[in-house]
Amino acid sequence: MNNKSIGISGLSAYVPPYRVWLEDWCEWTGNQWPKVREVVGRSFRVRGPHQSVYTMAATAVMRLINQYDIDPARVKFLGLGTESSTDNSAGAIIVKGMVDQALTAAGKPPISRSCEVPEFKHACLGGVYGMKGALRHLAHDGAGGQAIVVCADIAEYARGSSGEPTQGAGAVAMLLEENPTLAEVDLIRSGSASDYRIMDFRKPMQRFCGQDRSESHQVQDFPVFNGKYSTTCYIDETLHALNDMYDKRNLKAIDYMRSLETVFMHRPYRRMPEQGWALAYLFALGGGGSADRAELASYCYEAGIEPAALLAEMSSKPEIANLATPDRLHFEAYPQAMAVFRVFRASRHYRREILDKMALGSDTMLDLGNLYTAALPAWMAAGFEQALDEHIDLDGQELLTLGYGSGDAAEVIPFTVAADWRAATGKILFADAMRTAVDLSQEQYAALHDGRAVRDLDILPRAEFVIDKVGHSDDRHFQDMGIEYYRYVS
Repeated sequence: MNNKSIGISGLSAYVPPYRVWLEDWCEWTGNQWPKVREVVGRSFRVRGPHQSVYTMAATAVMRLINQYDIDPARVKFLGLGTESSTDNSAGAIIVKGMVDQALTAAGKPPISRSCEVPEFKHACLGGVYGMKGALRHLAHDGAGGQAIVVCADIAEYARGSSGEPTQGAGAVAMLLEENPTLAEVDLIRSGSASDYRIMDFRKPMQRFCGQDRSESHQVQDFPVFNGKYSTTCYIDETLHALNDMYDKRNLKAIDYMRSLETVFMHRPYRRMPEQGWALAYLFALGGGGSADRAELASYCYEAGIEPAALLAEMSSKPEIANLATPDRLHFEAYPQAMAVFRVFRASRHYRREILDKMALGSDTMLDLGNLYTAALPAWMAAGFEQALDEHIDLDGQELLTLGYGSGDAAEVIPFTVAADWRAATGKILFADAMRTAVDLSQEQYAALHDGRAVRDLDILPRAEFVIDKVGHSDDRHFQDMGIEYYRYVS
């Protein structure tokens, strides 16, 4: 990175207005609201009938440009992180084209013609990889310019599946540059991990075969997933990425974890980041001093686990991919650690070491659902806004972020909050992006989810992109079959 100070100077978001309250959903489906509230959250958003991952991404980018008064001509890198692509050729260039058209119509210059336009895909980690790509660009051949990375996704699962309450949709755009005004990103001291896990969470193209889209242009993008196994993969990859960072920085894990005040992690639903960080804390206790091991032993004895047996398990190197068979998907990679975790969760240390460090922005996230690549930057945006609203001092503080993508890979990246973060935070307007909401009935939700026409959705788009039409020509001399045409509604 050539020792330059490079990082994030702005964030903006777009969230579709169509909302499903999980308490209502529990009544519709016969699920238990108290359990869903504790494990998942309060509500989630659903894409509208004229929305796609590209319209949401472009709207978030337009908001970023307007809210931070960005000169589009200085933007030399526009990256798109998503796992909801519907075009296997073009990606970020679609977003650039939409934004350029809207900017020109408003009498503003378009984004630079010499702008790079890569798309990054690795499940929910695509946005983090996009951010790293932008930072590397700014550190080398793109020095002196600006970069925008937009994370946009549509998380949808089959109705009746275990993943249904964890759905969501939205986009978050990030402005990156030298001498950042929000937070410096420290790639040199970050940690990485990756390992192929076969069937953790996949989206093979075969799923699209035979879909009837006669009533709607929307393709249903339900993943192939295995919930318990996915949680195991998330925890294991988190541990490996953290260990890589500890080694690079010569850190004592438990001392470092206790020193942190704020942590942002990939958040597919409420409980998963809490569980991942808690397991990391228990593993750090195991590598700590005598007092740390005594604390760990106290949880062990209450769980009926021998401390020596737990330490042996923690030092093992389980092959997670070996669990990817029908008869082993429900096995635990760290069964004794999970038993101790359940005891730890009821202790007074759990709030201080786990929940308090994840407090910033966490309440807002209960109403977003899973945004895949946008989940982590959305939590950061909500966290910065809460800190500003509650006059919490973040000046110079190190924040730890952890991105994760099924498949599997994880990135642990430290951020250092800039001195003038308050001014940059005041332009995020994340709460404003969440404010517009239309609560769906059971019938409206089912229709939107299934790609059918929906009645009585009394909301008109404003200052956002919509799908104007979808091409259907497949002639010899002209083809636009399936290509979306967009319009900016000002």
